[in-house]
Amino acid sequence: MAFCFRGGFTQLQLWQIPCSKIYIPTSKGATKYPNFWLCREMQTFTSTPQIVHNKPKDKIESVGAFQKLPMVMPSVDILYSAMRKAKRVSPTKGIANIAKRERNRAAKQLDALMKELAVPLRSYLENFPKKKYLHPYERSLIELTLGDGIYEEVLKKVDALRKKVVSVGKEHASLCAKSLSKREAGERLGEGMERLEEIFNCEGKAVDDLLNIAKTLRAMPVVDLETPTLCLVGAPNVGKSSLVRVLSTGKPEVCNYPFTTRGILMGHITLSYQNFQVTDTPGLLRRSDDDRNNLEKLTLAVLSHLPTAILFVHDLSGECGTSPSDQFKIYKEIKERFRDHLWLDVISKCDLLHTSPVVYITEGGDGEHLAMASYRKMGPDGAICVSVKNEEGLDEVI
Repeated sequence: MAFCFRGGFTQLQLWQIPCSKIYIPTSKGATKYPNFWLCREMQTFTSTPQIVHNKPKDKIESVGAFQKLPMVMPSVDILYSAMRKAKRVSPTKGIANIAKRERNRAAKQLDALMKELAVPLRSYLENFPKKKYLHPYERSLIELTLGDGIYEEVLKKVDALRKKVVSVGKEHASLCAKSLSKREAGERLGEGMERLEEIFNCEGKAVDDLLNIAKTLRAMPVVDLETPTLCLVGAPNVGKSSLVRVLSTGKPEVCNYPFTTRGILMGHITLSYQNFQVTDTPGLLRRSDDDRNNLEKLTLAVLSHLPTAILFVHDLSGECGTSPSDQFKIYKEIKERFRDHLWLDVISKCDLLHTSPVVYITEGGDGEHLAMASYRKMGPDGAICVSVKNEEGLDEVI
């Protein structure tokens, strides 16, 4: 049962009570009402609906956006496919007048060509994520891999191309619709198609750039934020990649020159039915952040934005190209910056230390420092000595 009042609507939920039990006292005595209803619940709806704003939940950022990127067609394929489809468009049936039929066909073909070119571009713009919505780790990968601002610039050029195609296509389709003869309609159709083809040939490089960006980002390793991750860190050529190869499924390139690792490489270890991620990162040199190259910045991005434990690799053999003194300073800087991370120290190439002890050269006053002297001889306290060649210490590291 419902009652309507001015300015609102009231709904009543009623219970029917047996009439023999209901008596209402009046001035003339108790009166029994045969049909009496009691209100169980009342809900009032005002004439102006009230919108309840729920507090938005905190946005949970996750990784994996690069694997969801759409497949981008080369610009030449988009153009030729659109031209073929547009030329197959026929005029509307039932138009007897030749001039009207031709201008209808010309306008429809130009409209079809415009849409076949613009729709894929719009789809790319909608499905490539905005950088501000990405996980901080993936934002860093975009900036350091592609260059600062390149991602947004290419998307902006693709959008400009789409808008130009739509504008020119509509303009020439309108001219075709206003043609006064079959010949004029054909000429304006040819002019419109040539103009759209010229635009796409000149500015379609943005689409090809987007294709290359998609390939590059899709090749980035997938990092699972829920899986424990071990990140190998250290100076260039200290043996990080060799350890990743023997400890995990990752197969990074191993060569005897600095910065062999040119990106983030991922491997996995399974122990007691538990899966772990292992990342190999580019080496760090002793210098300020402003002077670091993009490879070094990739390493810092992993440590800054991903929940990782750190396996810091030290090479005291003298073969890596970075002196123990510089490695010590890199080590102290990184450990201070990421002191909240779980940490494990490993001294690599220990077989070389056993067979031919290194003659350490004092570098300035640093060699006189006790901590520096201790590090140059034995590495940090608690470090595990390993040798990939002799498989020494690998089980202990695992």
